[in-house]
Amino acid sequence: MELSGGEILIEALKEEGVEFIFGYPGGAVLHIYDALYEQNSVKHILVRHEQGATHAADGYARATGKPGVVLVTSGPGATNAVTGIATAFMDSIPMVVLSGQVQSRFIGSDAFQEVDCVGITRPCVKHNFLVDSLENFAETMKKAFHVATTGRPGPVVVDIPKDFTAPGVTVPFNYPKTVNMRSYSPAEQGHPGQIRKAVDLILSAKRPMIYSGGGVVLGNAAAQLTEFTELLGYPITQTLMGLGAFPASNKLNLGMLGMHGTYEANMAMHDCDVLIAIGARFDDRVTGEIESFCPDAKIVHVDVDPASISKNVTVDVPIVGNVTHVLDAMIALIKDTGKRADPADLAQWWATIKGWSDTNCMAYELDDKLIKPQAVVEALWRETKGDAYICSDVGQHQMWAAQFYGFDKPRRWINSGGLGTMGFGIPAAIGVQLAFPDEVVACITGEASVQMCIQELSTAMQYSTPIKIISLNNRYMGMVRQWQEFNYDKRYSHSYMDALPDFVKLAESYGHVGMRIEKPGDVEGALKEAFAMKDRLVFMDFQTDQKENVYPMIEAGKGHHEMRLNPARELA
Repeated sequence: MELSGGEILIEALKEEGVEFIFGYPGGAVLHIYDALYEQNSVKHILVRHEQGATHAADGYARATGKPGVVLVTSGPGATNAVTGIATAFMDSIPMVVLSGQVQSRFIGSDAFQEVDCVGITRPCVKHNFLVDSLENFAETMKKAFHVATTGRPGPVVVDIPKDFTAPGVTVPFNYPKTVNMRSYSPAEQGHPGQIRKAVDLILSAKRPMIYSGGGVVLGNAAAQLTEFTELLGYPITQTLMGLGAFPASNKLNLGMLGMHGTYEANMAMHDCDVLIAIGARFDDRVTGEIESFCPDAKIVHVDVDPASISKNVTVDVPIVGNVTHVLDAMIALIKDTGKRADPADLAQWWATIKGWSDTNCMAYELDDKLIKPQAVVEALWRETKGDAYICSDVGQHQMWAAQFYGFDKPRRWINSGGLGTMGFGIPAAIGVQLAFPDEVVACITGEASVQMCIQELSTAMQYSTPIKIISLNNRYMGMVRQWQEFNYDKRYSHSYMDALPDFVKLAESYGHVGMRIEKPGDVEGALKEAFAMKDRLVFMDFQTDQKENVYPMIEAGKGHHEMRLNPARELA
């Protein structure tokens, strides 16, 4: 079968089982768009900005586990996508970004809308390709999907010169079933000797702690993590990206750790004698001041990426491998040995943890006149029965969502963790809703973040994605204001949003439903009314307390055991 480059691309997407491609047309990709027009298998979602395309594909990938696919044109189309590519890279999200490029003979000549897409994206991709011939195009596409989805996932860019997609030039099409890349062979099974060594250490613990991250979600290992934790009876904490891999409602769960994690999780991390890190990367928002992190702990670290092991924190027992396979092997070995940690030691450890839990670190003071943002998230959890897909933007609202919406399932919490990208929420929610049209999808945002990609409300209207937007509007860049309050003597430099739009009218102008909620007593009713409109996007603009801060908080330069707690918690 002889096909043009545009047709090869479409057939490759079909072979990979791609359902949606998120994109925006331009001159360098018009041959591809013409090939898209001639088929119905791959659905194209027209966004209103290329950043929206990457975030929508990202949300789709996080919720489904399948690679998100993006199509953008050359020049500004490619550069507009860079923020979304970097967002996916920081959180290890599988994505294939197809960027148009000028004709191959013009590369390097500063042609119209030419940028070095490979060079620009190199620091924030897992890999990238510049298609160098039509004959190699199909194999390049196979390699791109293979690299994006195996090992530690990540975004892959394929830069495609326009002349290689022209309809007049064809080559025989043969899509490879597999590819062999000599320099790329991610580990799957952990080393048996290291696994045995890890299990011996884990069972000898007096004050154990399990620390799980986004790698458990990405590796589809939630069931194994739950079995492992319950088999041992050890306390467990999750990173921001790992929420939902272990049920929030499980009594062994101490909640999220890190900068805005629970007091008990951070204190247990600090005082443990054996730390079992699973699919986590010891980033700075978890460790606090690195010199005081887990000072007495022997550390086991399981990760598919060898570069992540001992990168920030030196570990004692490294295990490189797929987290699912390693956990399976550890569970089997624990069952075979019949050994367990000393019950008396474990009981004493849990008694210590209970003392930390009794600080009631997440309590906040209710108000009969001002809406508390935490109360809105708790009301959302009740209204959705804790079973919605929750997307968020970045800021205080993101932390409150993580703290107060109890996630019992993986892939339900969709947010930008590593890069912290404002504007992520709405397009990501659109991607999730397209993947699961019959599920409840909500976007928790703030009045600053939401304006970054608010034009995607138009995309939501075109494709009938009835997401529910919960804006916790405090008329500030909330997290910036909080830091300025704590660290800059309340000098609120350029953090006040003093020219906000009427979000109700703005939502209505796009054809959606807008609601403004100003009183605490109206929160529950507004949510109930909004979620009853199952086929409509509803923008809920909650006017929240401007002075509310996120607690607990580890401030810059502090250890993870040095937390600022809410001074109002005793009054709650």
